[in-house]
Amino acid sequence: MKPIPYGRQHITEEDIQAVVETLRSDFLTQGPKIAEFEAAFAKYIGCKYAVAVSNGTAALHLCALALNVQPGQKVITTPITFAASANCIRYCGGEVVFADIDPVTFLLDINKVRALLEASPKGTYKGIIPVDFAGASVDLEAFRKLADEYNLWIIEDACHAPGGYFTDSEGVKQNCGNGKFADVAIFSFHPVKHIATGEGGMITTNNKDVFEKLCLLRTHGITKAPELLKENHGGWYYEMQELGYNYRLCDMQAALGISQLKRADEGLEKRKEIAKKYDTAFAHNKNIETPKYNEGHAFHLYVIKIKERLGLYNYLRTKNIFAQVHYIPVHTMPYYQKKGHKKESFPFAEKYYEECLSIPMYPGLTDEAHQYVIDSINEFFTK
Repeated sequence: MKPIPYGRQHITEEDIQAVVETLRSDFLTQGPKIAEFEAAFAKYIGCKYAVAVSNGTAALHLCALALNVQPGQKVITTPITFAASANCIRYCGGEVVFADIDPVTFLLDINKVRALLEASPKGTYKGIIPVDFAGASVDLEAFRKLADEYNLWIIEDACHAPGGYFTDSEGVKQNCGNGKFADVAIFSFHPVKHIATGEGGMITTNNKDVFEKLCLLRTHGITKAPELLKENHGGWYYEMQELGYNYRLCDMQAALGISQLKRADEGLEKRKEIAKKYDTAFAHNKNIETPKYNEGHAFHLYVIKIKERLGLYNYLRTKNIFAQVHYIPVHTMPYYQKKGHKKESFPFAEKYYEECLSIPMYPGLTDEAHQYVIDSINEFFTK
């Protein structure tokens, strides 16, 4: 059996042709494919504005900048996420405060967030970054209500959840990243994600002012838009109005993203089928705790919990199956330890980390490889 990773891109001939056509066009970067991709993604998610950027980390950083995070300001997020969800605040000089996860959903626990807010004077905290971890959508309606009580903004880290949703209190499906409750949301187009562009990311919002600031900041803080210029010397003239960054996506990546987006729903259905088969296969294995997920789960990851995590991880590698751990709690990283964060601070997050293992989950996983993964995992517990 050839190597089976926990996740990988699915590239078709249509994807390749889309990139080739762009390579033969007049633009390689900052051409028409960027706006086309943004418009198509905004329509898919159901938001007003989308801003394509170079990766998910750049998206987070730009959101923090657009929301005016200042040195010393405190922002709450989850320890069970990739480090970038917290790092974006540190890039701006802000202070990261972690809150524990819900032990069932593995998502940021809103009750723990409320406890932090209630324990400090109003104004202590500036924002919340909940994460749609593994594809499970956060109840942003509840978080929005809490945020409004304390005058906080929300960045939704939806990297794991394009196509995911939750159902609000009125029975309406709310797509991850649609801007109904969060000020901004971010997505990643890394190869293991639902939509792959090599590297790449997207920011979505319904706020026009934030959208315009994001567009400015992703391109060095430079604009040529006549209506925004302080002066105008002619057609060549531009102004650097903010200290921005080169966080742009290129046309080749956008072309690939447009092609991938066309079959996003198809890929999501395949992910659901894979999850269902795992559920059935491990239903009676007392050594394995399968994930519990809501209706709108996007299935970026399929995370099992097991007592013998290291043993199974190593055993699967001998079978050419490359499972992964998502994630090492961010507060335990040496950088954050130096910033005063303590281990054994978040018992649910740390307990989760001791037992979690992400097993292969991607649309290109063949039936043969899928069954081989299932058989290999079951063999480990019977050998």
